[in-house]
Amino acid sequence: MLSAAVGALLGYAYYSFIGCKTGTCAITSSPLNSSLYGAVMGYLIHGMFTNDKKEKND
Repeated sequence: MLSAAVGALLGYAYYSFIGCKTGTCAITSSPLNSSLYGAVMGYLIHGMFTNDKKEKND
């Protein structure tokens, strides 16, 4: 959850500082889209680096 929140903040920061000047960009034309995309990407990137393998006890 923390990684998704950080991703959402970074997505919003990208919208605020860089954004889309023409308004035709699918992701960066609205703060909601940028935040949601950042949250999803933050969650997925975090998932790449976690080790959730459980050992099977016989």
